[in-house]
Amino acid sequence: MTKRRGGLRGWAAARRGVWSRLRFTSLRLRLVVVFGLVALTAAVSASAIAYWLNREAVLTRTQDAVLRDFQQEMQNRAGVLPERPTQDELQHTAGQMANSSERFSVLLVARDSDGRAVYGSSGGLSGFSLQDVPRSLRAAVNEKQQVTAANRESYHLFWQRVGEGGTPYLVAGSRVIGGDVTGYMLKSLEPEAKDLNSLAWSLGIATGLALIGSALLAQALATTVLKPVHRLGVAARRLGEGKLDTRLRVSGTDELADLSRTFNSAAEALEKRVEDMAGREAASRRFVADMSHELRTPLTAITAVTEVLEEELDSESGSVDPMIEPAVRLVVSETRRLNDLVENLMEVTRFDAGTARLVQDDVDVADQITACIDARAWLDAVDLDAERGIVARLDPRRLDVILANLIGNALKHGGFPVRVSVREADDSVVIAVRDHGPGIPEDVLPHVFDRFYKASASRPRSEGSGLGLSIARENAHIHGGEITAENSPEGGAVFTLLLPRDTDPAGGDENGGADAPAGTAAGPGSGSPGGGKGEGSEGGTR
Repeated sequence: MTKRRGGLRGWAAARRGVWSRLRFTSLRLRLVVVFGLVALTAAVSASAIAYWLNREAVLTRTQDAVLRDFQQEMQNRAGVLPERPTQDELQHTAGQMANSSERFSVLLVARDSDGRAVYGSSGGLSGFSLQDVPRSLRAAVNEKQQVTAANRESYHLFWQRVGEGGTPYLVAGSRVIGGDVTGYMLKSLEPEAKDLNSLAWSLGIATGLALIGSALLAQALATTVLKPVHRLGVAARRLGEGKLDTRLRVSGTDELADLSRTFNSAAEALEKRVEDMAGREAASRRFVADMSHELRTPLTAITAVTEVLEEELDSESGSVDPMIEPAVRLVVSETRRLNDLVENLMEVTRFDAGTARLVQDDVDVADQITACIDARAWLDAVDLDAERGIVARLDPRRLDVILANLIGNALKHGGFPVRVSVREADDSVVIAVRDHGPGIPEDVLPHVFDRFYKASASRPRSEGSGLGLSIARENAHIHGGEITAENSPEGGAVFTLLLPRDTDPAGGDENGGADAPAGTAAGPGSGSPGGGKGEGSEGGTR
């Protein structure tokens, strides 16, 4: 029972939270509600004031007329009674007094010749009685006042409004001056109460109509005011979607028209700025592409020469002068690095231009990783935890580029051993590359996939170009996947590659489009921790 009650409370709280969020999320609703509250407050205040003024006017008019008539009857009829009247005389006089124009009930009280209290009521014994008169009123009527210059009478007329059984009454009392007769009057105010109730209903209906009218008026005003705001919101969304030619139709001279003009000016300036930036970016991409393309021809010749020089260095004849051998090896290394940089720049240019294509095939992921490690002579430095039979439809060359960069980055900047694991997750393949080094500094983590980013500003030059991880992530994106980097709680960095098992080719026909040569972003290297020559990787981020 306690759990059920708690669940109901939670459901009710959730309902209240949802309602509180929905109540004032709409500017139109808020405008209507505020306008309605103002109108309701004004209408209720006006109705309350009108009702109070009318009520006082009606009751005061009736009360004054009845009291004036009762006082006159007391003087004309009760004042002529003998000093010790009998009950019949009181009864007769009370009946005469009740026949006045105001039609009220009368009770007369006096003492007979024996000193006993006698009563005379206009309604007989079952009519108006002394019990119907409040004690406080009786005490005030019978209290003798001191005669002064300001108070010339010993007794005064007192009145009080009472309610019995839901019907209001006016009760008044007075004592005959110079006599021993006290008279009380009872007047029903039910007709006046009915008139006031009718007035209250009328004012309530008027208030309701005023509220409905104010809501309709607020709706009309909201439509008039919010329509330009709505158009401005739609235009802003279109502008955010890249439709920079969006403009607002301007009419009028009010603040909303000024806002529309400001929006049009801002949109025009933004469109011009974006066009200028797009032009400069396109020119920059063309420059990089043309430069990379133009560099390939001389680089081919230089690479051929450096390969010959490298063969001479490694030959047994030793025809190279030992004095210049370090310079020759430096030229060979830098030429290889320059060749890798040009290839990477061309690959980045293809990604930026959107011309990169997938050439897909059914790939056994474990075999592909083994081939990547074996081709680069990393077998002794990498532990592979992958079962054969995990097949995904991928571009083998681009997967090789990703793996070469991730594993090569771990070998260069991490610590041994480097472990590569493969597992299946729903319709995806997850490849994790973990090293046991110091990890990646927290301020570097958000930038490890940035182009040309170097973790140490004091060492801007390194073996890598700073493009490897960026190219690896672009290759993952073109497969519809993602690469993330984090530090392991046990130490070291972990790069996680998530690839769908069935890739929807990004950029066109899976068998079409010019693409980069097989060595892109993983060109020849100068060696590896595993020993032997092979292909290195691009990274340089740690």
